[in-house]
Amino acid sequence: MKIIVDAFGGDNAPLEILKGCQQAVEEYGLEILLTGSQREIQRVAKENAISLEHMEIVDAPDIITMEDPAGEIMKSKSNCSMAEGLRLLAAGKGDAFLTAGNSGALVVGATLIVKRIRGVKRCAFAPVMPKEEGCFMLIDSGANIECRPEQLQQFGIMGSIYMERVMGVKKPRVGLANVGVEDHKGGELQHETFALLKKSPVNFIGNIEARDIPMDAADVIVSDGFTGNVILKLYEGVAMTVMGKIKDVLTKSLKNKLAAALILPDMKVLKKQMDYNEYGGAPIMGISKPVFKAHGSAKAKTFKNALRLTAAYVKGDVVGEISQAISRLGEKAKEE
Repeated sequence: MKIIVDAFGGDNAPLEILKGCQQAVEEYGLEILLTGSQREIQRVAKENAISLEHMEIVDAPDIITMEDPAGEIMKSKSNCSMAEGLRLLAAGKGDAFLTAGNSGALVVGATLIVKRIRGVKRCAFAPVMPKEEGCFMLIDSGANIECRPEQLQQFGIMGSIYMERVMGVKKPRVGLANVGVEDHKGGELQHETFALLKKSPVNFIGNIEARDIPMDAADVIVSDGFTGNVILKLYEGVAMTVMGKIKDVLTKSLKNKLAAALILPDMKVLKKQMDYNEYGGAPIMGISKPVFKAHGSAKAKTFKNALRLTAAYVKGDVVGEISQAISRLGEKAKEE
């Protein structure tokens, strides 16, 4: 399997990206196609003793930064490492594309260069995050600030397929983010989406309140991009704050440090369970070929995990399954 990697996407590129790629090559047996300045990639690899074995480089001189407007990927930054990677994916030079770069530019580039799956109305960011038992997907988490009910219906279908095929969740429970669990809660968007999801080929369990999301309420949480992004950022912020407070308590005094030593193995397990770096990032659901977005601040471990999940995305034939499901949904709508 060959994964195309934007070597200059993210805050810690290219060093941490190259480290993560080397680890993924060694652990998962992947082939990597790097895009970016060939001279700089080779220099960083040499200075940090990073092996480029099983990696090839396609030279792309420009970089699209986090500050650049999303549309520049098709204009002044059309020769950037991200755009080149997406063109290579569209041309069939690799099985998937992974970047830790500009999220908005990735959505624009993936939509216009790689294209959406036939029948999919909008692509969506879909991060997988930890909860009380296992993990859940939040779709959409920021790609579409405003959505229509039929788009949210498709998000639920795509998320369900991913969680089953990639994360191994049997009959994923799909819930709609809302201000209450009762069927009548929410506005017009939630009411119409509820009705559509209820008759969709997914295991829809109804509305989900935000406070129940961490407590294993569902395996797929469907929302518009604005609501989803608020949930995502608050979730991450609260998790970091709570873990920081626990650390402060356990290191406050000699007595607390001694107590901490006794529970250290359990705390390490808890930290790993609640660490979003274990999940690497988010697939861009709805694109005609696998596109994955790693965290912008990704270090080597995070990027390695993102590569692992990207490979699972390909092996699970998620794009093929979504294509068939959306096609059946369209046929059913015509019959009605």
